[in-house]
Amino acid sequence: MRFLVIKRRAIIIAVIAATVFALALTGVYYTGAAAIYNNVSPKKVPIYSVETDEKAVALTFDAAWGADKTLGILETLEEKDACATFFLVGFWAEKYEKELKTLAESERIEIGTHSATHPYMSKLSKSQMSLELSTSKSLIEKISGRKVELFRPPYGDYSDALLNTSQEQGLYTIQWDVDSLDWKNLSKEQIASRVVGNCRNGSIVLMHNDGKHTLEALPAIIDGLRAKGYKFKTVGQLIYKDNYTIDHTGRQIRS
Repeated sequence: MRFLVIKRRAIIIAVIAATVFALALTGVYYTGAAAIYNNVSPKKVPIYSVETDEKAVALTFDAAWGADKTLGILETLEEKDACATFFLVGFWAEKYEKELKTLAESERIEIGTHSATHPYMSKLSKSQMSLELSTSKSLIEKISGRKVELFRPPYGDYSDALLNTSQEQGLYTIQWDVDSLDWKNLSKEQIASRVVGNCRNGSIVLMHNDGKHTLEALPAIIDGLRAKGYKFKTVGQLIYKDNYTIDHTGRQIRS
């Protein structure tokens, strides 16, 4: 009799344990912890890089202030048979309309928005975020004649609200996993070394059209990456447009 009681207790304990475990798993799923276990971030994350077997990288240039090196960058890309994506601030596009039209004439160049006024976007209301994106997108499209599908947040600053707003406007939010630090006025050798030494398959490289030594470093960057077997794609060519997940590091993965 005592054996039966003990056996019954063991069964009850086992049932309770199984129930608690099942509830815990349910909680994990709904709190987003399951996403971490599956290497997918429960928090919204922009695209920093792309998981791919192809040895391909994307060079990108943010344009917000000056323009004197812009056409030189374009000429270098054409001479070196490479391509790149430019993220333009609205007021830059308006001020340097001639340069924008020249960029848009090149098949090697992809154009995205970098906001209208270069603010810290996460500090804005949703309506202000929407206005920053819609006005810059419309302006760039009007001048360039190109459809804008990519957005890079100024300062790399973002929030879930911004990512939602960007998505609502049909934009993919793009960051980077290789920072040239050209805005720190590094030498051309330092810039090239940073980029070539840190790229991997699917990397997105951050540079600026007005970096003091960016134009000088660009030939060495292209030659150095090509010597390692990399080819160049625009961001739009590199990323997946559907059926993907993004892990907690911002690495885009094909589902």
